[in-house]
Amino acid sequence: MSEAKQLPNRSELKVEDTWDLTPIFKDDAAFDVAYNALSEKLKEAGNFQGTLNKGADAFLSAIEYLLAVHREVEKIYVYSHLKNDQDTGNTTYQALYARASTLAAQSGAALSWFQPELLSLTDEEINAYFEENKNLEIYRYFIKEMTDERAHVLSAKEEELLANASEILSAAGDTFSVLNNADLKFPIVKDDEGHNVELSSGLFGQLMESTNREVRKEAFEALYSVYEQFRNTFASTLGTNVKKHNFSAKVRNYSSAREAALSANHIPEAVYDTLLEVVGENLHLLHRYVGLRKKLLNVDTLHMYDMYTPVLGDAPIKYSYDEAKDISLKGLMPLGEEYQEIVKEAYADRWIDVVENKGKRSGAYSSGAYDTKPYILLNWHDSINHLYTLVHEMGHSVHSYYTRKTQPYVYGDYSIFLAEIASTTNENLLTEYLLKTETDPKVRAFVLNHYLDGFKGTIFRQTQFAEFEHFIHTEDAKGTPLTSEYLSEYYAELNTKYYGSEVEKDREIAFEWSRIPHFYYNYYVFQYATGFSAASALSDKIIKGEENALENYLGFLKAGSSDYPIEVMKKAGVDMTQADYIRDAMKVFEARLNEFEALIETL
Repeated sequence: MSEAKQLPNRSELKVEDTWDLTPIFKDDAAFDVAYNALSEKLKEAGNFQGTLNKGADAFLSAIEYLLAVHREVEKIYVYSHLKNDQDTGNTTYQALYARASTLAAQSGAALSWFQPELLSLTDEEINAYFEENKNLEIYRYFIKEMTDERAHVLSAKEEELLANASEILSAAGDTFSVLNNADLKFPIVKDDEGHNVELSSGLFGQLMESTNREVRKEAFEALYSVYEQFRNTFASTLGTNVKKHNFSAKVRNYSSAREAALSANHIPEAVYDTLLEVVGENLHLLHRYVGLRKKLLNVDTLHMYDMYTPVLGDAPIKYSYDEAKDISLKGLMPLGEEYQEIVKEAYADRWIDVVENKGKRSGAYSSGAYDTKPYILLNWHDSINHLYTLVHEMGHSVHSYYTRKTQPYVYGDYSIFLAEIASTTNENLLTEYLLKTETDPKVRAFVLNHYLDGFKGTIFRQTQFAEFEHFIHTEDAKGTPLTSEYLSEYYAELNTKYYGSEVEKDREIAFEWSRIPHFYYNYYVFQYATGFSAASALSDKIIKGEENALENYLGFLKAGSSDYPIEVMKKAGVDMTQADYIRDAMKVFEARLNEFEALIETL
């Protein structure tokens, strides 16, 4: 047996393939200085407690102290989590991350009095402060967001208790992360060249794209054999995390965990229900596409490990990271020269941690704070999927860049509800670019197939996740034990509902719930689907050159949290309280499915 290929250690990577975190802190010693300074600053919290009723000037001072602490906490936390994620097996950065998490919890406890004390003031008193001191005006919307939550904020003592318990309440999610990213050991499998390779979460995605069915099957069964082995542990961590969400909602006087989660961004629950309804009405399109996939693969039975391989054989296009950077710039040209320059800066200034190494957090993300660069984590493998991942995460990072450059710190971030819109708009623009520039029918068919797969993964799959997430929260609220058997049985049924009768009921897929980190994020995943749908509408306006479309879109990128997310999107040209934008996205999917079906008849 040939020697297995091993992932490189962090120390073996090229510097240019790693992110540069020195602009945050020059080194860990500088982190310690900032950490200690903030620890001291937290001791001043008592000087501001009890002063909100002492006049407009005292009110302003308390707000400025609160925001200054939050700003420092975010910087410290981001540095520690990026360091930890680049090698989750590094005990030095495990400790650094733990310290930052503890400090974040301590700061939350030290400032937990602010909102209850604020809500002890009447609206009349607060409005009088704004009239008295014009320097408060910038904080009007910030204060309004908090006073809107009067019914759900507890007493100062209760808020302090919950803040002090935040680290404990987060333990289930932290345990999942360590187990999933650092401690799980996966088997050796064969790659496309017949080499023995160490399976990992990042490599799994690449192998699922293999045109060798035996490679896909082996990787699929090997990965899920590990998750099945730990299914009871994962059921425990997930179930405990769901209990945390339901507990928090109950003590804060919400009717459900979903209402609590969505209320933070003032999103009506009907938006969630509308998504499940409209996607459910259009599952026949997914079934049709799955049936076509079965036909093109020329298989008697279609399995879940057949869902990501190119249906037209070996990919006629494949991009190295350098090639992907060039393509990304060309694809994003409709967003204007200024946008292009920001992307170039990201590549030149090492915002991106590119390649996979031992212990590195799986997947991809964009992260940062107001006073850092909007960093990107990748686990790069040469493929069209990773080109799309790069463009997707760049959408997040440029969104963050615009927001932080335009808005003051108090509004220098954007809601989760809006987060996926900018990233998916980038994906749609890339698809349009590739379809316009590629003339080879095989390449065009491949791009269309990729788009259809992306739509499947972003709207259909994430809505499936959203339906599962809502189910487990409602079941736990009813007192139903979330055992591994119960979770697996329901997940298997849900998978069959979404993919239809053309797909075999692979027993392994019943354990997929155990490896999805987003189930720990508290009603997060539905926003991928709503975001994709909204992005479809926005990118269509930009591509067609509609009047003010680009200007409105850039306004969206710069808005931050200066208004409710629904209102930000209305200004950008999409009303997400209605079902039309989701139905329009389904029409695009159907049109491209039609185009794909017609094109493959000519090959």
